Amino acid sequence: MNVFERYAPFIQDYIYRSGWQSLRAVQNAAGDAIFGTDQNVLLTASTASGKTEAAFFPILTVLDEAPSRTVGVLYIAPLKALINDQFGRLTELCEEEGIPVTRWHGDAAQSGKRKLLKKPSGILQITPESLESLLINKHMEIPALFGDLRFIVIDEIHSLLRGDRGLQTFCLIERLCRLAGCDPRRIGLSATIGNPELAGRFLAAGSGRGTVIPRFDGGKEIWRLSMEHFYNSAPQADEGKPLPSGTPPVEPSTDTAPKASDPGIGYIFEHTRGRKCLIFTNSREECEAVCQQLRQYCEANHERDRFLIHHGNLSASYRESAEEEMKDDDSLMSVCATATLELGIDIGRLERAFQIDAPFTVSGFLQRLGRTGRRGNPAEMCFVMREDHWEARAMLPDSIPWFFLQGIALIQLYIEERFVEPPRTDRLPYSLLYHQTMSTLASHGEMTPGELASRVLSLSCFHRITQEDYRILLRHLLETDHLSRTENGGLIVGLTGERVVNSYRFYAVFQENVEYTVRTGSEQLGTIVKPPPVGDKIAIAGRVWAVDEVDHQRREVFCTLVKGNIPAYFGDVAGDIHTHILERMLRVLREDRSYPYLMPHAVCRLTDARNTFRQAMMSDRPLVHLGGRMWALFPWLGSYAFLALERFLKLRCGQRLGLKGLQSSRPYYIQFTIQVSEAEFFRIVCDEAEKQFDPLELVYPAEVPVFEKYDEYVPEELVRKGFAYGVLDVEGMRQRIRSWKDLSGPA
Repeated sequence: MNVFERYAPFIQDYIYRSGWQSLRAVQNAAGDAIFGTDQNVLLTASTASGKTEAAFFPILTVLDEAPSRTVGVLYIAPLKALINDQFGRLTELCEEEGIPVTRWHGDAAQSGKRKLLKKPSGILQITPESLESLLINKHMEIPALFGDLRFIVIDEIHSLLRGDRGLQTFCLIERLCRLAGCDPRRIGLSATIGNPELAGRFLAAGSGRGTVIPRFDGGKEIWRLSMEHFYNSAPQADEGKPLPSGTPPVEPSTDTAPKASDPGIGYIFEHTRGRKCLIFTNSREECEAVCQQLRQYCEANHERDRFLIHHGNLSASYRESAEEEMKDDDSLMSVCATATLELGIDIGRLERAFQIDAPFTVSGFLQRLGRTGRRGNPAEMCFVMREDHWEARAMLPDSIPWFFLQGIALIQLYIEERFVEPPRTDRLPYSLLYHQTMSTLASHGEMTPGELASRVLSLSCFHRITQEDYRILLRHLLETDHLSRTENGGLIVGLTGERVVNSYRFYAVFQENVEYTVRTGSEQLGTIVKPPPVGDKIAIAGRVWAVDEVDHQRREVFCTLVKGNIPAYFGDVAGDIHTHILERMLRVLREDRSYPYLMPHAVCRLTDARNTFRQAMMSDRPLVHLGGRMWALFPWLGSYAFLALERFLKLRCGQRLGLKGLQSSRPYYIQFTIQVSEAEFFRIVCDEAEKQFDPLELVYPAEVPVFEKYDEYVPEELVRKGFAYGVLDVEGMRQRIRSWKDLSGPA
């Protein structure tokens, strides 16, 4: 098929105006799949490869040939920033043909939403949370809005494959299609899919269609990677040591960061000068701290402030200002950011990304790297690994640079195997079951228990949940007044349930903290949790503020800008690290090879770590003696198998081992004392692992392990079951224990 000739005339004109000489491989492949089949399409191609245009050129052509009577395309994206970015691109593409593009999220103007409700047409861009709100609050409008919906485009689909938010998104898609009586094709877009076939099945669930995954030559990926290690105080790892041959030279530096500065932050300060860069951190707290320090370096060097900040707790004005600054090709500002700038946003001629410590996932690494390398330049990322010197009396596990090894493992896994974390499809999402039950009732009104069950349990993501489990949930919700029975025996939302459903926080299924809005004068800075008392200081928007007033009733904090440096707190964020990453970390320690992206400090730090590893004889011995009866276990397991192992040792093996004082640094190592020998440890653990036991036995007797946002409203027996069967990776743990069988000595 000649894809270009099939495009609508206005699409061809757009391509001519843009000065394109030819279509890219991804655009030809997407055109063949969308024009040539009636299936769903999963489009996987590197960042900045033109996936958005590849999908929308044929989609808009199909709609041009047979216009939709309602909204024709529903575009779902995980971030407001991504919607804002794509809004400009899609509007430019569609305006000549008069196709309306509407944004629908919390920061979008009401005028556009009202216009769409009056005359539904064109493209609607929305977040999962706003789609949830739309289904509840505009229930009667759904058929008129989407009755002739042809396509649903799900951008950055990889970000929705491993948690409740992704399952919620696909529940909403199924509910919308049933309510509107439409049968749209689904188009998934991502640069980082590790198992396309599994992701394709995830995309297609409940659609009645298969998924086409176009194959094409995307060209050669060119990266510029470096990784440097810094101790937070002198000396550095390479001081007084000869460097191995082949170590890359140190970039010249004028070294104008303050003398007492953090060397890693000083390195970033120097290597962002005269460049437009992104500086990624793994938490909002660290993002605030790094931005504070970098701004203080500017002040100490009498330079203008050249650092901005972007994370989810900042106000829309701060976030959008940073996004606009990044799009300015003449700007030399750098932005400290979290995952909020990780996905899909075109931020212009970005020269370099910095990553402080290692992200949790290969997917996260690739997305952050992909923010650079646009407009013909190679992608460039500098990892900056920071670590305190360990105390002389510290135990062995503290001397292993875990984040440093994790960073190497993430890079090597993708280079060697193209590994990216696969979807999680084996969970028991009871928290989401509560949420979709309440949402369905709030949307539809009174329903019989049978009607409610048929609507909710038939959603694809609940395929593992039994009717008996659902009866247990409904009985519990009636007892706790989240649901009420009518005189006719039907179910409606109860008084307690109304307080949950009527809050704007209900639309999201990810964990949130109780947040206070922070204001200075007329300006909104963002939100924090746990506001300090009046007179204390808070950190937000990369600066420090004195608290003048706290209004607990309205949850508002009023403050004044001051100088200083304090830690921020936005609530806890857990990491999800795959077992394959831990296994590659072990290989990093075992192998003798060097990695071309390691800088001088990093080369020497890796040599030190490998020497420690060999001296402790850890290569084939996961259990290491620390002295006395104290041992450390290095299982090289991902987060959920590691969690299962902790509990297995305590609850199934603890008595036989004489185990006490178990402490974990998840998912790297476990320390404890035992009353048995090394060989006996492995014999007992392997013996217990071969016995049949219910995963529920790994839940403590009185424990209710609330893991997801709405678990607190779910009956305790289902919370325990969901944790045991859907969170703990018992099979992954068992496989690892079986590999230790030879360590237990002769039978």
